[in-house]
Amino acid sequence: MSKREDVEDYLEDTKEFPKVRKSKRKWIIISIIILMLISVVVFIFMSPFKLKKGDIKLSYGKKYKEPGYSALKYGHDYTKKVKVSNNINYKKLGEYKVRYKVKIGFINYEAIRKVDLIDDEKPVITLKGNKETDVCPSKKYEEEGYEAKDNYDGDLTRKVKTIVKDDSITYSVSDSSKNKAKIIRKLTYQDKVAPEIKLNGEEKVSITAGNSFTDPLASATDNCDGDISSNIVTEGSVDSNTPGEYTITYKIKDSSENEISVQRTVTVLKKSSLNDGRPGTIYLTFDDGPNQGTTNVILDILREEGVPATFFVTNNGPDYLIKREYDEGHTVALHTATHDYATVYASDDAYYRDLYSVQARVRNITGYNSTIIRFPGGSSNTVSRRYSPGIMSRLSQSTLAKGFKYYDWNISSGDAGGTTIASGVYNNVVSSLRKDRVNMILMHDIKPYTRDAIRNIIRYGKEAGYSFEKITMDTPMITQGVNN
Repeated sequence: MSKREDVEDYLEDTKEFPKVRKSKRKWIIISIIILMLISVVVFIFMSPFKLKKGDIKLSYGKKYKEPGYSALKYGHDYTKKVKVSNNINYKKLGEYKVRYKVKIGFINYEAIRKVDLIDDEKPVITLKGNKETDVCPSKKYEEEGYEAKDNYDGDLTRKVKTIVKDDSITYSVSDSSKNKAKIIRKLTYQDKVAPEIKLNGEEKVSITAGNSFTDPLASATDNCDGDISSNIVTEGSVDSNTPGEYTITYKIKDSSENEISVQRTVTVLKKSSLNDGRPGTIYLTFDDGPNQGTTNVILDILREEGVPATFFVTNNGPDYLIKREYDEGHTVALHTATHDYATVYASDDAYYRDLYSVQARVRNITGYNSTIIRFPGGSSNTVSRRYSPGIMSRLSQSTLAKGFKYYDWNISSGDAGGTTIASGVYNNVVSSLRKDRVNMILMHDIKPYTRDAIRNIIRYGKEAGYSFEKITMDTPMITQGVNN
């Protein structure tokens, strides 16, 4: 190409320069405008919310507490207009959302906070028995039990794994969130527990001089050795002919040399007679009550005269009269629940069922455990022969062995039969009183003629210089001869 042609081409090209520059300026301006529009749009639609703490983890069992938020737009505070809602199910682990909404102008804005409800609490393993347990040297440890509870999964006891070693057992369990718990029970093979001795019969026994004493012995068990009753060593003896207090000691050792001993006290009582006790004393005793209409009046008279008495009660009559007898300072003693001879004396066991029944009644009413008794018909009765030969001979001893004391009488008012008027009761009593002995008077507070005679009997006794007492466990027994 010639130089002329080159020059012509150059001149032709330079004619387009202004057009190119003009086009570029146009696109630059358009781009700027677009960016400005985008910025405006972004600013308009940009969230006004600012959430404190952002997404959070919430432990199972706790309630969601709002950490805080704000909504600012165009230089204004719209926080108070924000509506907050969530879909949290506190009973189920998982991810939930807390939504914040506010309308500014014609635009609805929303923000979301994620709440992860998690279980970060370990299960709890509880051991039954002790964490440090003694095991009998000759035995294997017998599992006492355990349980595992989780705040989310509930009962995990069946999932507990145990690792048994010579000196320990390790218990472990994991919940569904892989929280793991572990506890160790330490085992020591030794026996520091003494055996137990159980007395056959009562701890305190009383017999009357002249009657033989048969030791009912005792039994012994050990936590490791089992029944070791045959190894009991007994020390002490009882002279049943000589009144006094005797002690029998029962000793035992187990295979680990743990030792224990218990004692039984045997009291040999002086053989009583109808004249035992303090001379010139009157004991007013009433059988078969209580009874409304008679017992309550007798109690009124005793209170007015300031005289104590003894009531041998049954399971009949109102409770409040027994309570009154006790509250007013009289002795509430035991007679019989039924007063049916065929029932009471059918057997030794039948007698005690009847006796314990009336004893329970008195205890329930008064809170007092009475051990003073009077046999139905007295210890000398012969009617019991019809139902159980020899029963009174047995009961007169076994009741003492069980801690009871029984009292007969040496004066009968006759009100149980033959005497049906107050003057007859009065004459029977006062004509039999003696200053040289104890006067144990048998009466029945269910009889109206006894009720009507009692004040005159008391006044005669006072004028004649007698003293009045109630029976206690320290009162010498007044007993009759046993005839069966």
